[in-house]
Amino acid sequence: MEPDEREWLETNGLGGFAMSTVSGINTRRYHGLLTAALQPPTKRHLLLSKYEEVLWVGLRQFPLSANYYPGTVHPEGFKRMTSFRMDPGPVFRYEAGGAVLEKRVRMLQGQNAVIVEWELLEKPDEQCLLTVRPLIAFRDYHSTTHKNDALRPHVDIHGDTAIIHPYTDLPELHFKSNAASVKPTGQWYLHFQYPREQERGLEYEEDLFCPFEAAFELDRMAVITASVGPAEPEAPAVASKHRAADQFIVTREGGRKSIIAGYPWFTDWGRDTMIALPGLTLATGRYEDAKSILNTFAEYVDGGMIPNRFPDSGEAPEYNTVDGSLWYFEAVQKYIEATGDREGMEVSVFPALRKIIEGYRAGTRYGIREDEDGLIEAGPQLTWMDTAATPRAGKAVEIQALWYNALRIMGEDDAAAHTKASFDAKFWNAEQGCYFDLLGDASIRPNQILAMALTYPIAEPEHATRVFALVSRELLTPVGLRTLAPLDPKYIGRYEGGPEQRDRAYHQGTVWPWLIGLYLDSARNFGFETGEVTGSLSEYMDGPGCGQLPEIFDGDAPHQARGCIAQAWSVAAFVRYQHG
Repeated sequence: MEPDEREWLETNGLGGFAMSTVSGINTRRYHGLLTAALQPPTKRHLLLSKYEEVLWVGLRQFPLSANYYPGTVHPEGFKRMTSFRMDPGPVFRYEAGGAVLEKRVRMLQGQNAVIVEWELLEKPDEQCLLTVRPLIAFRDYHSTTHKNDALRPHVDIHGDTAIIHPYTDLPELHFKSNAASVKPTGQWYLHFQYPREQERGLEYEEDLFCPFEAAFELDRMAVITASVGPAEPEAPAVASKHRAADQFIVTREGGRKSIIAGYPWFTDWGRDTMIALPGLTLATGRYEDAKSILNTFAEYVDGGMIPNRFPDSGEAPEYNTVDGSLWYFEAVQKYIEATGDREGMEVSVFPALRKIIEGYRAGTRYGIREDEDGLIEAGPQLTWMDTAATPRAGKAVEIQALWYNALRIMGEDDAAAHTKASFDAKFWNAEQGCYFDLLGDASIRPNQILAMALTYPIAEPEHATRVFALVSRELLTPVGLRTLAPLDPKYIGRYEGGPEQRDRAYHQGTVWPWLIGLYLDSARNFGFETGEVTGSLSEYMDGPGCGQLPEIFDGDAPHQARGCIAQAWSVAAFVRYQHG
């Protein structure tokens, strides 16, 4: 029996999360039971890595946990697991010594807190006990921790709560439980191995500290709530059929809403937020959240740009994208179509949209400006294909489509007509029957689909027909669109290796699920037939994805999932066409 390395995810609405594999083995440095957002949704720190659990049936002991150590797996608790399900969070069932034990993990919404419950479903004649040892990391979630003398091992026990404060610059962690006993241990566990990080060419070994051991008599449900400070009483859970989408909606400090781009390692990114907003909020009926997000970004417009990233450590936002600000127009338009609240947007958001138009015309950061021909040009690595392998400096096809769309939304029809005339004259590649990806670059990429997919398509119908046929033939896969046609000599079919190798492959053939939404939008706008193109994504979400969709897949079959295990715009595209 091999460990089941499917990954599950729980979130808390603040940017914090719990995440691991079905087998219970942490295979990434990002895996843990409590990654807390100390300045929501940023300053994320992995505090509680996992629990080491042992089920005792009489005098016999059965470890339920599992870990990768150098050259071995120890213990092998996954071999006692008989089932796993998301209901709605992760639920594990174990059988050992005639006992059947169920374990459930859930996060408290709006709090940096995680609850783990163990319930004995079938009891043998012998007495059953459970011992639980928390393993803590207490570090930035991008890093790893190692045995050190700075850690303070002391445990304060107050009634039903054990409190630890390992480092003075990080908060206390409270463990509230119904344990029969809690005894300090003060023990380091060394040399945990994280193979997914090793594959990515990153630091992959960690040491974890065990502050205490809790023992439970299993004549009742065993419960531990681990929280930053005392946990507040839990509000009644509200079931949602849009759980996958809901996991990306977070509350920033001050109560404003935002969207996490992807778990585990992204924060709230401007471009991703605007692309994902219609699917995550409008298709799911979260109109007030959508309005809050749009209003928040209006306050951050600077030099005609919205922020592309709010850094993890809470510094000033970063402005480094040419398309994020233009996607903002489309998000606002979709909000108005869904709610009819144009008057509200004209008061709170349209002034910001006008500043963006003015900024692009006058010229802003990184060489972003409108040329005399009405087209937008920009410096390198400012489009969504933003690695060094795809600099795309100059005039990119999707930027012109987004600019034209923005002008139409703002009622600037004469300016839009000028942009469209230049686009028609310069971007059509008659030889290949498609649009140039970039003026001077005839690579067949999916970016040209934006000419047909937005509220106001810039493509002529006869051109759209040929482009859609080419994209369907060269780029469409069961899980999304490839970023480059396979016959291109620059095509890379697998996303693997160290950071440099992965960066080269990121937009040179990898499949991005979010693009399937644009493909379907194009078909809707121009009346093209597509057939069923989201079935494989649905199967992935119900199976290997444990309720989520990843950032990317390999360009080559069998299209292995890669990158973030849960990506906002992937889910948003799926939700719009499956549950909207």
